[in-house]
Parts: sequence; C-alpha cells; structure tokens
Amino acid sequence: MNKLIVAILVIALYGCSPSHIKSTDVSLQSSVASLANNSTSTKPARHHSVLQLNNDELDDIAQQDNLFPRIARYIKQGVASWYGPGFHGKKTATGEIFDMYAMTAAHKTLPIPSYARVTNLDNHRSIIVRINDRGPFVGNREMDLSYAAAKHLDLEQDGTGAIEIKAISPGQALPQLQKIAATQEKNVYLQVGSFGSVKKAMSLKNKITSYNLPEPDIRSSTYKKATLYKVQMGPINSTEKANELSQQLAEIGIIDTQFVTESKQSKSSRATM
Repeated sequence: MNKLIVAILVIALYGCSPSHIKSTDVSLQSSVASLANNSTSTKPARHHSVLQLNNDELDDIAQQDNLFPRIARYIKQGVASWYGPGFHGKKTATGEIFDMYAMTAAHKTLPIPSYARVTNLDNHRSIIVRINDRGPFVGNREMDLSYAAAKHLDLEQDGTGAIEIKAISPGQALPQLQKIAATQEKNVYLQVGSFGSVKKAMSLKNKITSYNLPEPDIRSSTYKKATLYKVQMGPINSTEKANELSQQLAEIGIIDTQFVTESKQSKSSRATM
C-alpha cells in the first residue's frame, strides 16, 4: 500500500499539461524574434517516442527517491542546442504542446516526464528543466533545450554550448525551482490543467473546490490571438504540502500536474501551500 501511495505521488508530480502559450517573461518575448532565424537548432522535423511506465517501473521509481534506479545517479556532460519557433505549438513526446517559453528540454533516454539540473560549463549557470520530449537528433548533441532554458543559460546567441546534465527527482526539483524563482521575483505553482477554453478551466476549478480543496487560480496568457487558461494552485512553498496536495488531487482523478514558475500575482485569492 505504501508503494502504491508513493507511486500516485510520483505520477502527480511527474505529470504534465498542454501549454503552448508564451510565459509572462517580457525579456524572452522581446528577444526571440531576432534570434529565431539564427538558431542552429530549430530544424524543420522532429520525431518522438513516448515512454509508458508500468506498475513495476513505478515501484522502482519510489525506491530511489522517485527516480529510476538506473538514472538516479545520472550525470553527463556534452553539447546542448535549443529549439523554438519552428516547433512552438506542436506536440512533444508526452503529448503536451511544446512551449518555447517554458523551462523544458528534450533528451534521448531520460524518463518522460522527469526533471534535470542543467549547468552551462562555461559560465556555471544552472537551471531546472522538465524533460518532456525526445531528441536531439542532430550530431552528438546530448540535449535540446527550450528557448527559455537556453536563454537562462546564455546559450541562445551561439545556438549550442557545453553543459552538464544531472537527473533529479521532483522532491529535489522543487526547492531548487524555488531558489531560481526567488532570484527572478517569481513563485512556483502546481499547474493542474491548461485549456484553450475558459469554460473548461472553470470546470476544473469548480471540481477541485467542490472537494473542499484550496481554490485554484486561473491565469490567462495570449500568443498570436490564441488564449490559454492555466489552472494553478499555490504558491508552493513546502515539499511536504506539495506531496499532500498532489495526493489529494490524485484521489479525485487529477494526476496531470507539473511545477511551473510564474510571475508573482497580487491577487489575494492565491493561497500559499
């Protein structure tokens, strides 16, 4: 039973939701246009292979700090590239929509979805990315970063760079995401859904509140006349509370969740987790 509960938590934390609209990071939005035509990594074609997890594999994850034993100590150095406008809005290997402004990455073998810390070996900047796609499929590159991830590592101008990849669990990812978010005047939230329809977003919000859980907030953003409505809970300030909330959500059938960093909002309706 303990293994089952932990497995549910892993699914809840590893889950993901479609998100094809830009983030609220103005600096990313203003500079992407000039870089899009110069990127060496925005190739016209990609292919994906979706990794399905069975119960035995989920048990293995639970036994090693929520990571597969075979990659619990995964550390590798190599070359990273980035992809952006050519794939923005297209499906990733997880089935979600690729958002070039989200902190994500493609990798050939790491579990999908999972988290990794990526460090630029030239300037020693580090970020946390969620692995949600397969690739890269060019040369000897180890990872394809989203545009946002590449920009935070200062790799977007050159298109490629030397990096170190370390696989980490969601439990390890959360505090590190919080530290990074704090330096950017952002918060970490648990995103429980993402929709192109405000009606669907409201339906999920009402479902959650009907079970006397903390009321989610709906954040909207627009890209090329399309609006995305993201249902988020938080800010998330405690791993223990995040685990508890994820378990409560899993019990009502909501398992496609993910940690996201967003600009702070002044709305008093946001409850701290």
